[in-house]
Amino acid sequence: MEKTILVIEDQDDLRLLIRLTLKQLGRVSAHADARAVIELVRTEQPALLVLDVWLGAGLNGLEVCRELKAGAAGHIPKVLMLSACGQQSDVEAGLAAGADRYVVKPFSPESLVQAASSLLAD
Repeated sequence: MEKTILVIEDQDDLRLLIRLTLKQLGRVSAHADARAVIELVRTEQPALLVLDVWLGAGLNGLEVCRELKAGAAGHIPKVLMLSACGQQSDVEAGLAAGADRYVVKPFSPESLVQAASSLLAD
């Protein structure tokens, strides 16, 4: 069965790049509206959520990740967090929020595929 990857990224060009890069791994559903992420996880039941840390509109990917990992959607996907914030404290904050992997922007398509593949294989 094909796995679903849900991408939440507010930057249009980056969302497209992620979607095209990851489509080799499964069905990719990409969205800009972070406010709907809990409902999207509930309805789409993704195996993997690719989640930006800074989502615009005052939303924070760390808070969204904490909610999801607490079971707010009823389904708990693996979370690959993306961020331009790459200091050790930022990475630790992402992992502490429940992210399974933290990837710093800018990233290579190969490193994104590798990170996503390893999470989908778990």
